[in-house]
Amino acid sequence: MTQSTSPAGTPPRPSSGSSTRAAWAAGGAMFAGILLLVDGVLDVLKGIVGIAKDDVYARVGDYTFKFDVAAWGWIMLVLGIVLVVVGAGILKDAEWARAMGLALAGISIIFNFMWLPYTPVWALISIAIALFVIWALCVHDPHPTGPSNGRGTR
Repeated sequence: MTQSTSPAGTPPRPSSGSSTRAAWAAGGAMFAGILLLVDGVLDVLKGIVGIAKDDVYARVGDYTFKFDVAAWGWIMLVLGIVLVVVGAGILKDAEWARAMGLALAGISIIFNFMWLPYTPVWALISIAIALFVIWALCVHDPHPTGPSNGRGTR
């Protein structure tokens, strides 16, 4: 990797390849935070509908994980509120939010798998969103040290 020349007294800048990758990963983490916020709001709405109108969701076929729709409504409501809080934390670049985002995205995948008989298409979309969130948070380095040992030289 080559480094560009810089005026005396300033550290050399890394080549555009590593800075582009870091910017892309940071953008992915921001998008993951936004996705968690949106998924959380949608889970809150799913939860409210499940609690208020028990007959809105109809089970598609017989399924092993049989819960009352109102119980699922409470689960989705609580999960949605927590996802919104963690998504906001990720957007603020809070240290705790990244780990919580990873854990909650995994939990969201499990809950949406169990929610499949009620809203199959949206459950699959939510699972895909959670998978992207996990990927984006895993590749994002909140404290990059640059292409070398952090001092601009190898």
